[in-house]
Order: sequence, then C-alpha cells, then structure tokens
Amino acid sequence: MSHKNGNPPTHRLYIVKGEGENARWLEAGAAWANRDGQGFTLGIDVLPLNGRLVMRAADTKTGRIGGQP
Repeated sequence: MSHKNGNPPTHRLYIVKGEGENARWLEAGAAWANRDGQGFTLGIDVLPLNGRLVMRAADTKTGRIGGQP
C-alpha cells in the first residue's frame, strides 16, 4: 500500500485478537505521518468487530511486517 504521493507508509495497522503468545495479528491497513508532525493519515482496509486496532512503526531494516512482534 502506498499513499497517493508515492511515499511508503511509516506505520502498519493490525487487528490483534488475544494476548501474549496466543495473540493473532491480522494486517488491517497502513499509516503515513503528516508533514506537520501532528498526526497520521490512515488507510484502513478492515475494521475489527472484536479485538483491538494496533499501529506499529514499519520496520524496513529487518523485513518484518510493520514491526509486528
């Protein structure tokens, strides 16, 4: 997913169900930092009916998906 200006997302959005080792992480969208540093623009593909929505910094160095633990 890329923003309309072509920049890659700075963060990834996940729906997380469960806790700890039993948690399931499902990719839900992406986020881009606003130029003024005061917030984010969100591109949300799905919303949770239950569980929680988590935003994690995108980790481009390790190749792990969006900093998912």
